[in-house]
Amino acid sequence: MHIFLLTNPNPNLNFPPSLCNIINPASSSFSSPIIGATGSSLLSTARPVSPCVRALRSEMDLLDDKRSHTMMEYFGKTGADVGDDMAILIAHLEYACKRIAALVASPFNLEIGRRPAHGEVGLSSSGRDAPKPLDIVSNDIILSSLRRSGKVAVMASEEDDLPVWITDDGPFVVVVDPLDGSRNIDVSIPTGTIFGIYNRLEELDHLPIEEKVQLNALQSGNRLVAAGYALYSSATILCLSFGSGTHAFTLDRSTGDFVLTHPCMRIPPRGQIYSVNDARYFDWPNGLRQYIDTIRQGKGQFPKKYSARYICSLVADFHRTLIYGGITMNPRDHLRLVYEANPLSFLVEHAGGRGSDGKTRILSIQPVELHQRLPLFLGSLDDMHELESYDNIQQKVNPGYEV
Repeated sequence: MHIFLLTNPNPNLNFPPSLCNIINPASSSFSSPIIGATGSSLLSTARPVSPCVRALRSEMDLLDDKRSHTMMEYFGKTGADVGDDMAILIAHLEYACKRIAALVASPFNLEIGRRPAHGEVGLSSSGRDAPKPLDIVSNDIILSSLRRSGKVAVMASEEDDLPVWITDDGPFVVVVDPLDGSRNIDVSIPTGTIFGIYNRLEELDHLPIEEKVQLNALQSGNRLVAAGYALYSSATILCLSFGSGTHAFTLDRSTGDFVLTHPCMRIPPRGQIYSVNDARYFDWPNGLRQYIDTIRQGKGQFPKKYSARYICSLVADFHRTLIYGGITMNPRDHLRLVYEANPLSFLVEHAGGRGSDGKTRILSIQPVELHQRLPLFLGSLDDMHELESYDNIQQKVNPGYEV
């Protein structure tokens, strides 16, 4: 029981007499006498709370209802009926993202972030990028969190050649790029984590581990049950979709909570920004060059000149596109279908946009290998339809650049 003594410090202010009493804010009447220093009762009988006090309480309750919800409150109170298993899994991923956010912001990790791990350079034998120490540490953080959740059967990561079997009875499969854009850390450009969540394919449980772990990881994007990304920038933002809208939560560093700041995100039907590495213009096919030339001159279906914005960090470029509209793209076989293209396409579709390889809807493509690469175009629905109306927008020539 909380008891407050309200006094009138300024005689010129006309507080109602009932406000200058002792009340229990959890009750409409006094529930207990107040005992003075001598043990005598200061109030021996209950007195009703005035209408003024009730109005004050109602206003406080209204303000409480209007405040932003934390992620856990959103799961339990605001209509995100994701189930207990999913809520537990997301809570562990949330914790992992907080740790990675602190890791990439630490001044003690800037130097090791510049060095390849284990002397590797370029690509590994599986076709994934050679890891850096911060990539590996981020991967370990996520793997540890998924193990502790007890809800994950398989984890497939950009940092591992093969998927990892975690537990037999975990209901979910998680695919993840633990630290996208890690090459940018030493110059403080935003980085991110991308993940997708599938149900474990129980019909494969009878197969050997090597076989069922691979097949569980190679589900098409149509089977995703949730996806998200964390953006590590001036703010740490966790964007999620469970298949019924896309929502973003911002980390409140004073409390450690992710707070709902962007409910029910909707990408504009058309933007005025395109995001691509313009330095590769002369390596692009004719169709893509014609499209870019047209929108830059304001001669496309939308009669305004487009602007270019390019960070070279997939999560950052995608996040801006999701907020403002337009298109973010990499027209060559560079980005990974399983743990980059599929999760981001899931998010943009549930915000009203589209993800495509330039010809085919991303979520309809069946993966054939874990680190499979493809062109990726993500953005506003009208912009995407206009882009795809041009023939030949996929870049098939790669002179050897990595980015």
